[in-house]
Amino acid sequence: MSFYERLIAETADARAEFLAIPLIQTATQSGATRELYVAFLTQAYHHVKHTFPLLALAASRTQDEAYQDALVEYMEEERGHEKWIVDDIRTLGGDAEAVRGGEPGPACQIMVGYTYYAIQHVSPWAMLGSVHVLEGMSVLLADRVADAMKAVLGRQDDNGFSYLRSHGALDQEHVAFFRSLADSIHDPEIQRLVIAQSKLFYRLYGDIIRDLGERQELAHAA
Repeated sequence: MSFYERLIAETADARAEFLAIPLIQTATQSGATRELYVAFLTQAYHHVKHTFPLLALAASRTQDEAYQDALVEYMEEERGHEKWIVDDIRTLGGDAEAVRGGEPGPACQIMVGYTYYAIQHVSPWAMLGSVHVLEGMSVLLADRVADAMKAVLGRQDDNGFSYLRSHGALDQEHVAFFRSLADSIHDPEIQRLVIAQSKLFYRLYGDIIRDLGERQELAHAA
């Protein structure tokens, strides 16, 4: 069994728990309100804007040149994606400037803050836990959510969905790149760490989605 296959197998329970979040189930099957989708994009903006600096930090903290090279390639691919999110928010009638100047929700703050901490105080390889979960779930779910949302909003084009579409099924290259990188890791301690961090990031990212679901429930109750 390759390390990538082992990573998938040993994080299966955490992934299943994430996919069972009610909002994930609802959004992929029947979409959500425009307000909730903009709220999701808002949280996405506040963690995606940190992707480039987090990758740079991890690259600066490792002496493994092959890993540095992979992180630099990720940096080139990921730079500026938060701008797509702002454009999507503006297209959908959201207040893009308020999002830029605003603060993320508590769960988003915790996930981003932990990522910086983990890279600096646990291991630069901890970044792979974040990449595995956020990239992997985007490829799995983004197109389904975009299709469901387009139906709900009655939109015929992909305006407002550039971020989701860019991270959907067409992003399979990133999955292949991650798989190749994972399978190049032979140190058992690093393998153990990446598995543990991936499990944790399923929980941290899941908490962002759970917070959005709770917000939706409060809005319905009001």
